[in-house]
Amino acid sequence: MSLVTALTYVLPHRLLSSMARSLAYSDNPRLKQWLIDTVTRRFGVNLGEAAQPDPTAYPTFNAFFTRALKPGARVPDADPRSFLMPADGHISQCGPIDNGRIFQAKGQSFTAAELLGDEASAEPFRNGLFATVYLSPKDYHRVHMPWTGTLRETVHVPGRLFSVGTAAVANVPRLFARNERLVCHFDTDFGPMACVMVGALLVSGVETVWSGEEIPDYGDRINRKDYRGQGITLERFDEMARFNYGSTVIVLLPPGVAALEPALGAESPVRLGQKLATRTA
Repeated sequence: MSLVTALTYVLPHRLLSSMARSLAYSDNPRLKQWLIDTVTRRFGVNLGEAAQPDPTAYPTFNAFFTRALKPGARVPDADPRSFLMPADGHISQCGPIDNGRIFQAKGQSFTAAELLGDEASAEPFRNGLFATVYLSPKDYHRVHMPWTGTLRETVHVPGRLFSVGTAAVANVPRLFARNERLVCHFDTDFGPMACVMVGALLVSGVETVWSGEEIPDYGDRINRKDYRGQGITLERFDEMARFNYGSTVIVLLPPGVAALEPALGAESPVRLGQKLATRTA
């Protein structure tokens, strides 16, 4: 285990994330510009594809980080049977859910029930498919719909804020089921679909298109919101949510619905809108 990963066990997660949030939302011109310029340079951010390519035009670092893209910068796969990649980044892992267990890394796994917060919600996905997509600091930080769905419920599950980098994923047991997360349950024409927005060290802010900021200031209990009957339907490729800093999104599909794109595997670089899986049902 690396020293950085070991330190994440003892670092004051909440305090560090609170400090990072204050910096991200600061409108101090020098501070926000230093943050934007540092991240752009260090991670090679491509501002040429941003709707606002001028790095000095953003009022805060968070506005820069959650920037929109130019129309046409990402397009959905042309095959209407395609489930779409929900975000830019790279695949952490993807594959079958093995009798309710989701593979994290060699020697590491967790259950769908642990991830979603309860057994009943996890049961439809017992032998289905999952894809875990990691968004790095250089990536577009908005998450879009893999398939058309009607929002049924969101579940905020409080937890830790471990890093979700490669070293932490390989060494921290049940990492994605321990970190704070927002579970979004959708009803679709094939049944349930879950999209899980996982927080990370320096990252706990998640906003959705239907409700704005979803994760409260460090809640300590599971919080469910019932959206049944409200008619919140998002089309395939519509924006769903955004991270206020880089993190991970996990998509769960029930069995017998789709086949994952064969070329995808751990560490595969991916772009929003490319084919994640093909509808088979």
